[in-house]
Amino acid sequence: MDIGVVLQCTPPASRVVELARQAETHGFSHVWTFDSHLLWQEPYVIHSQILAATRKVVVGPMVTNPATRDWTVTASTFATLNDMFGNRTVCGIGRGDSAVRTLGSKPTTLATLRESIEVIRELGNGRSARIGDTVVRFPWASASRLEVWVAGYGPRALDLTGEVADGFILQLADPDIAAWTIARVRAAAVKAGRAPGSVKICVAAPAYVTDGSDAATSHAREQCRWFGGMVGNHVADIVAKYGSDGDIPAALTDYIAGRQGYDYNEHGRAGNTHAEFVPDAIVDRFCVIGTPDEQLARLHELEKLGVDQFAVYLQHDAKTATLEAYGESVLPRLAHPVTATAGAE
Repeated sequence: MDIGVVLQCTPPASRVVELARQAETHGFSHVWTFDSHLLWQEPYVIHSQILAATRKVVVGPMVTNPATRDWTVTASTFATLNDMFGNRTVCGIGRGDSAVRTLGSKPTTLATLRESIEVIRELGNGRSARIGDTVVRFPWASASRLEVWVAGYGPRALDLTGEVADGFILQLADPDIAAWTIARVRAAAVKAGRAPGSVKICVAAPAYVTDGSDAATSHAREQCRWFGGMVGNHVADIVAKYGSDGDIPAALTDYIAGRQGYDYNEHGRAGNTHAEFVPDAIVDRFCVIGTPDEQLARLHELEKLGVDQFAVYLQHDAKTATLEAYGESVLPRLAHPVTATAGAE
């Protein structure tokens, strides 16, 4: 399993770049950033600096959207970064949340998302794409390679992901919900004539490494409770569309009963006052909190479900400590051991 990290583009940008550099040093494979241009700084400018400061990590947004950026410009940005830094980008995309809601707009339709994926991927891979009645292509991008990973929770979004995406991003680490979403994505892939394993699976959630004490666990929960509030925004949309019955897991929908709105000025921030409705049980299930052994136990559980990458949301007060703890006590133990010698015969 790969381990990535998710950063906000909170100024100063140099701090974001330095965290990305540290992540690579500790063995992380991917560096993702939020894409919400009103709340934080411009991610693609920072991506360029991250790629320049690192050697191996793959960099991309978690997630961009089809509404606030022209699709051809988005594809051109990735193709340019690939040309500069050697095909080390990935495009995470969804219908839109904070980037569009802070402008007073709504997420795009799934039909628009599907169309944007096709355009961005084709252009980002040096191929032709149709924009209305016009066929376009970057004449300079034949060597560019770009995967498009889709984030979503609802049944139709999961079906779309299985049908067209290179990867699926699930923004919570609950194994039961992960199992349901992965099964839905894979079934959609098979129905579309694709191999069930053709879609890479990424689970993204806050991780907070503790010493196992009650006090440390309580503190970690408060630092990560914001995440349940953020997920609740998407869940509220799902409940409004599908209701709370049907095949959507109750574990995903029941907890938002006490939700009373959301202030995007506190989006993704520890101590978010609009996440008070999120109970400890949800924090524990949606996030990964505990000792290195407990972190590994959850990661192995996710790996058995077919998860290819776990991406650590690093929005709390232990950013560097989490990178160090994962680098020293988690990542080395995830790798399958290889011996230097087989011993004497």
